[in-house]
Order: sequence, then C-alpha cells, then structure tokens
Amino acid sequence: MDFIDLSAQQRIIRKKIEKRINDVLDHGQYIMGPEVFELEEKLKSYVNVKHCISCSSGTDALIIPLMAKGIGPGDAVITTSFSYIATAEVIALLGATPIFCDIYPRTFNIDPNGLDKAYDRAVRGGLKPKAIISVDLFGLPARYRLIDEFAKFKNLFLLEDAAQGFGGKIGNQKAGTFGDVSSTSFFPAKPLGGYGDGGAIFTNNNKLAEKMRSIRVHGGGKDKYDNIRLGLNGRLDTLQAAILIEKLAQINVDYEIICN
Repeated sequence: MDFIDLSAQQRIIRKKIEKRINDVLDHGQYIMGPEVFELEEKLKSYVNVKHCISCSSGTDALIIPLMAKGIGPGDAVITTSFSYIATAEVIALLGATPIFCDIYPRTFNIDPNGLDKAYDRAVRGGLKPKAIISVDLFGLPARYRLIDEFAKFKNLFLLEDAAQGFGGKIGNQKAGTFGDVSSTSFFPAKPLGGYGDGGAIFTNNNKLAEKMRSIRVHGGGKDKYDNIRLGLNGRLDTLQAAILIEKLAQINVDYEIICN
C-alpha cells in the first residue's frame, strides 16, 4: 500500500487540471505566465500575508531568504536536528554553519528550550548567530511564540520552513505566517503538492519581498538585463502554477471531508 495516493485526488480534479494545462498550451507563456501571478495572489490570500513569491523548489524557498539577508561565511544559523537535508544544506551552500538544536521527543519539532544552548555553542565556536530556521512537521507548526521571543531577544532572522505544515494552524494563525519569512514546498508529497518541483516564500516585509523577487530571477532590476545583485534561476514553471491553482482550491474541500 502506498504511503500517499496522489492519484486519488487527481481523479476528482483531473478535468479542471487538464483545462488549466490546455490554457497554458494555448497562450504559450511557459515562463512567468499569468497563472504564476494568479497562484501567488491566491496563496497570499489563503495564508493571509502581504507577499507571496513563488519559486522553483522548496529548497530555493529556503535559500532565497537567506541570500536576501546576506547570510554567509562566519555566520551561524540555528536549526532543528530532525529534518530533510535541504534545511541544513542551504545554510552550508552559502558558506554559513548550521548549528543544530534539540527537538521534542513527541512532536519532533524544534525545542525552544535548546535555542540558548545552540546560540552559545555558535558563539564559542567563533561564529556570529544570524538566523533560525524552524521546521513544521507532520502538519504541526513549531512553537513559534517561544521561538519568536528568543529570535527577537537575540536579534535573529526567523525563517519558518512550512513545507510539511502548509494548511496547519496555531489558533487562527496559519502556517506560512510565522517569523520574518516563511517558505513552503510544492513537491508532490507535500500538503500542497504539484506534479513536479516548486515552492513559495511568504512575508509581510515589503523591502525583503522586493529583494527576494529580484534574487529569484538572476538578481534582476527594472528588466531582466538589469542585474543588480547575484541571484538564481528560481522561477516556478507556469504549468506547475496552473496545476497548483486547482490543487489549492481543493485543500479546504479535503479538510472538510476529513473533519466530517
């Protein structure tokens, strides 16, 4: 028996997805087409944030915010000791050092009580702590009230990895709204999964959003040949955006079915 049956939902929405794909084939805007911006609008409305920046993967959704904050050699980023390699990988790719924090034995989410020890360990190692990446697991957001308190006290950038938490809540606040920036993945097995790779970044910070949009497209400025900073080729494909629009519409429907 498969751990997750991706075909079950597809049977329900296949005709809608096929129409969306055909629309893309008809207009032919395969890169940054209208569906990309439609998806971003729907995602930021669903999550309830000011800015959504779609991108090519959940990994890019983690590395782009770190690049925007200038994280690099000599810096430390505190993160959970229980996550997929991408969480620590993006830190190391920028030349910074991941500092692992302990987790809760029941939820496997990062334990805020261990943040102070992780911070001190980084300082003793001659590093400058700059950020925290906290990961939501199995639909359950981490304890952001305590994590955010620590981050503010130590003046650390807080990045929520909501790849496994999308759709989850603490009270009425949805995953994707905690910290300074949040990221998610559209890998097919995630709560909101496409039919390929993809990701998104959420923030209420106007200046940071502008910078991350630039990094997403080779550090572009006023146009694609006005490159004002180092960036990535981190765009979400229009075809994936088209599929994700219909998948996002299904999230609340699926939730109601599960709850009832």
